[in-house]
Amino acid sequence: MTSSSKVEDLQNFDMSKLHTLTGPIFVRNALPGDTLEVAVQSMAHQGWGYTVITEGVGLLADEFTRPYLHHWRLENNTCIFKHNSGILVPYEPFCGIMGVAPSEKGYFNTLPPRSNGGNFDVRSWGVGSAVWFPVCVPGGLFSVGDCHAAQGEGEVCGTAIECPMTVSLRFTLRKDMKIVEPRAKTGGPLRKADQAGYYVTSEHGPDLLEDARIALRYMLDYLQTQADITREEAYVLASAVVDLHISQIVNVGNYVVSAYLPLSIFHH
Repeated sequence: MTSSSKVEDLQNFDMSKLHTLTGPIFVRNALPGDTLEVAVQSMAHQGWGYTVITEGVGLLADEFTRPYLHHWRLENNTCIFKHNSGILVPYEPFCGIMGVAPSEKGYFNTLPPRSNGGNFDVRSWGVGSAVWFPVCVPGGLFSVGDCHAAQGEGEVCGTAIECPMTVSLRFTLRKDMKIVEPRAKTGGPLRKADQAGYYVTSEHGPDLLEDARIALRYMLDYLQTQADITREEAYVLASAVVDLHISQIVNVGNYVVSAYLPLSIFHH
């Protein structure tokens, strides 16, 4: 994908090359049972990014069946949705994929996250954070990639603001720490767009996944009206900025999922 790619290019895209990773990186003296600490020191974009809708991918995959490509312009610490839209998203980069090699032998698709890390897509694991991974094989064999300029919690259309980046990481081998799944320590607040409040849509029901879908549909309705954009544009914008929250899960029978839209992204 390049800054001049068109939606037609998605039809010929080789999904086996979806995630281009840097690695594996061998860490001297790392042994199974150790922990690898990865500190994210810097992430520099190259001025552009993109969000795509692809067939069969995303929270509303059954409703968005045609490929769609949206280009973003990145300037300093801002992601510009489109020219004269007045929609500006804060640049909050992170690596969607970080992880060590699994203990099992064989070929592993990079799409699902696993206990060794991988495609976790946790937005708060950005610059200033430290992420810990359980070492599963000698040397750890750490890999990284799938850089995002911004993402809503949930990455609802299947992609965030994907973009090439130059990333600086610092590795520390921890012999004093034993974990079985990735953990992290982050700074705060969790996002830059909190200062103007949120518009929130919610749905209740016995199925958390279906609740999330319905809350998202309500949000897309609002975005289309509020921002005067198409349904596809609303979907990719939601993937970049809308946070899905489990508002409550203790009242057995009906749970609540809420979608949070930061109002500070609108600059009209």
